[in-house]
Amino acid sequence: MGGLILGILGGTFNPVHMGHLIMADDARDQLALDRVLWVLTPKPPHKNWAAVIDAQLRLEMLAIAIKDQPAFEVSLVDIDRAPPYYAVDTMQLLRRQYPEAQLIYLMGEDSLRDLPGWHQPDAFLSSCDGIGVMCRSGVTVDLTAINDYLPGVREKVRYLDTPFVEISASDIRKRVAQGRCYRYHLPSGVYDYIEAHQLYRA
Repeated sequence: MGGLILGILGGTFNPVHMGHLIMADDARDQLALDRVLWVLTPKPPHKNWAAVIDAQLRLEMLAIAIKDQPAFEVSLVDIDRAPPYYAVDTMQLLRRQYPEAQLIYLMGEDSLRDLPGWHQPDAFLSSCDGIGVMCRSGVTVDLTAINDYLPGVREKVRYLDTPFVEISASDIRKRVAQGRCYRYHLPSGVYDYIEAHQLYRA
C-alpha cells in the first residue's frame, strides 16, 4: 500500500447522486488520487434516522453508481463497526488499514465551515493528510477563524475546481415522494433501482 494517495468520501448516500460522483471524480483528477474510498455511514449521528433507508439498500445503490470507475471503491469501515459513526473514528480506522497511504478527506464547503463543531475536530484534523473541499453555492467560510480554532487546517485544505451542482439527496427524496421528475439527478442504474424497489415513496 506504500505511496497510495486515497480520497475518503463519507456520507449517508441516501441516495447517491450525480453531485457526489462529480465531486469524487474531480477530486480524483485534481488531487492525483489513486483511489476514492466511499464510506457509507449506516446511521449518521447528526441526521434524522427516520429519513435514512436501510444501509444495505444504500450500499447496493452505491455499488451500482461507481461500478464503471475502477478508481472508486466502497469501504465497509463504518458498516463493520458499532455506532456512533464519527469521522474521526472512521479516519483512525482507515489509518490503521492503510498505514503507508496519504489520506485526503473530501468534504463540501459547508462541512468545512462546521468543522470546529465536529466530534474531536483536533484528532480528526491530525488523522488527515489533506482535506479536499468542494465549494457550495451560498456558503461563506472564514478559513482564518477556523484556523485560529484548529491550527494547521489552512495548510491541509485544498479547494477543488468543481462546478456548482445544485443536487441534494433530500431534494431527490422529496421529488420521488411527490411524483416529480428526478431521472437525471442520479446515475441511470440508481434511478432504475429506486423505481424497482419503490424507494422514497410517501
